[in-house]
Amino acid sequence: MARSEPVTVDQVREAQGKFKSGVDLHKEKKFKEAIEAFKACASINPLDPQHLQELTRRLKSGSYKLEQEGIAYMGCAAVHLSGLVNELSEEERDQVPVEKSLLEAFNSWD
Repeated sequence: MARSEPVTVDQVREAQGKFKSGVDLHKEKKFKEAIEAFKACASINPLDPQHLQELTRRLKSGSYKLEQEGIAYMGCAAVHLSGLVNELSEEERDQVPVEKSLLEAFNSWD
């Protein structure tokens, strides 16, 4: 499956900002707000526009605590952000100050 449009530096910046916001909110135990930030991150130029809806449906059908749902959305957003970063050229990556800790985590997945 291909994205509807090529990934841009601005999209990666926006996604990274929303992901970082979600992580910060999750640490503060503001799980609903964190989930919304992670969903917003994963909604930026998605590979499959239906993926987030499917994840939401599956989580709602289970009996998960809000914190567990937050972790699921965090994982989804992290994989999505990693995919966006990986689609940038080396030159474009230099324009996006991706946090070192995120890059290390992403590189360990490859």
